[in-house]
Amino acid sequence: MRVLGVDPGLTRCGLGVVEGHPGRPLTLVAYGVVRTSAHSDLGDRLLAVQTEVERWLDLHRPDVLAVERVFSQHNVTTVMGTAQASAVAIVAAARRGIPVALHTPSEVKAAVTGSGRADKNQVGAMVARLLRLVEAPTPADAADALALAICQVWRGGSQARLAQAVAAAARR
Repeated sequence: MRVLGVDPGLTRCGLGVVEGHPGRPLTLVAYGVVRTSAHSDLGDRLLAVQTEVERWLDLHRPDVLAVERVFSQHNVTTVMGTAQASAVAIVAAARRGIPVALHTPSEVKAAVTGSGRADKNQVGAMVARLLRLVEAPTPADAADALALAICQVWRGGSQARLAQAVAAAARR
């Protein structure tokens, strides 16, 4: 199964593609970050995120998109930007018939590190270890996107296979 993980954000939106199956070694396909300026128009920023997510969907052809579930924060502006970036990624996947899975930050941390309270350094170190990298992917947004993809492979594998079978039957 190939998963594109998206750590949504307007200033930095992490993207990471992992391939694998539950119980087997994972393979890193690609990772990166979409960056936009906080001084740019909101529409331009969302368009930049959408364009890059669509490029990644077309280039890497994932079986499923894993997105961080937006959770409540004290900073409403940050929550709004995260939700907006998340929405454009979800819509881009939906246009292509790619199933979308949402995972909470604590669920992802627990899947990758064993603790739902792990910090960014712990997540990055475990992502590097699981993908057999010399060091953690940077910036942290990219490591978080890879962690989302890993979580989906491990925790959502059977759901993704079911969604793929349903999608394949619908196309026939």
